[in-house]
Amino acid sequence: MSVLAAVRHVLVVDDHADAAESLALLLQREGHSVDVAFDGRDALAQYERAHHDAVIMDIGLPVLDGYECARAMRRVQGDRALLLIALTGWGHPEDRRRSEASGFDHHLVKPVRPSELNALLVAAQRTE
Repeated sequence: MSVLAAVRHVLVVDDHADAAESLALLLQREGHSVDVAFDGRDALAQYERAHHDAVIMDIGLPVLDGYECARAMRRVQGDRALLLIALTGWGHPEDRRRSEASGFDHHLVKPVRPSELNALLVAAQRTE
């Protein structure tokens, strides 16, 4: 486990199972508790049940896209802290604007270094 790691309950959402599961394993190695979803509807259902501390989500999801899912999570989060990170192949300025308007705190373009994600998770916990 990384010296900088802080245990967070993280939901990883990506319709590419290999990518989601690989990221989940990397985050678990950093000491985080991780759940995985493969579409926006399942992600929202899992978040409503478990109220994760952080969600790392692709935008181009089936059923309910990442923008809609982020808006829905923000509506149900209540007074709990939630760190929303878009992790996507979409990196144009309009994509970034839309992710911010949807409630994402950060917009990262794939591929991303796991250390960069972990640093965001740790930094967010220190400010709570």
